[in-house]
Amino acid sequence: MMAEHASYGFRILGSCAGERRLVDWPAALAGYAECDERAEVDREGYLSAFTYPIEFRDYLTTHRTTKGYSGPCGGDWLWWDIDADCDLERATSHARRLCAGLVERYDIDGDTLLVFFSGAKGYHVGLPLSLCSTPSASTAFHQVAKYLAIHLAESMNVAIDVGVYDRVRAFRAPNSRHPRTGLHKRHLTLDELLGMKLDAVLRLAKAPEPFDLPDNPPANDRLVADWQTAAEAVEYEAAALAERRAALRASGGADATLNRVTLEFIRAGATHGDRHRLLFSAAANLAEFGCPAPLALALLTESALDSGLTPSDVRRQIECGLDAAGGAV
Repeated sequence: MMAEHASYGFRILGSCAGERRLVDWPAALAGYAECDERAEVDREGYLSAFTYPIEFRDYLTTHRTTKGYSGPCGGDWLWWDIDADCDLERATSHARRLCAGLVERYDIDGDTLLVFFSGAKGYHVGLPLSLCSTPSASTAFHQVAKYLAIHLAESMNVAIDVGVYDRVRAFRAPNSRHPRTGLHKRHLTLDELLGMKLDAVLRLAKAPEPFDLPDNPPANDRLVADWQTAAEAVEYEAAALAERRAALRASGGADATLNRVTLEFIRAGATHGDRHRLLFSAAANLAEFGCPAPLALALLTESALDSGLTPSDVRRQIECGLDAAGGAV
């Protein structure tokens, strides 16, 4: 089960650059779902994508910012952000494909998912983590969530925004109003997502609408196994990176080598299911040589695009890889 008290979160009322206010995350989500007057759904608003234990409360109270927080996080939902580079028709197709794939893979009722039109460029989809016994909060939780979300999306040929899994990421709140489009982040049932034309979805998004949050479904053996596989992969990658960094420090950088996987990615890209991971790995490997961001982008972008990644996905993965290995972007 999730660690005790891992139910804190933050809320932003107004611009995403605004103050992070400490909230009880489940209560705040329920308030937005109900269109509670305190949610002020006619304004721009955000909730944290993850939840946090008491360490976060103390950090935010002391520092008055989430910047620099490196403690544990957790969550009740695994989120996907689908925008397909601002192509709403394509984003709709991808959201349908993802939801249908999740329903089939985990043999769940479609309305177990939380599905939203985002109010602007695409869709947000949430899978309840009670299906894998709500994993405990940890310092690697967001990385495991990212690994699993990317793996599932890749397996279903769905393009997602891979930049939404930062430890302190803000996620647009349900029913809140997008400042540019004037549309609301509107909840959709799976039947509505699958059956409605895009014009009808956009009409719905002109106004907020209360909705019921789904009940927490019981644990699902397949998702439990998928989460465990992702956790083991993240742990292995972290250990390998730490070992590599130690070797580089010991050799003063003389031990840096361009590994075979990086060379292969530059030459031929990667297949579905491995694209995000191998691009990240290649960028991290280049960072060991002090590779600047413009050069990393020049070396990796063409093969990444040829592998089917979107331009925004390519840049985010390269930036994340450089950052993880200590490179500068």
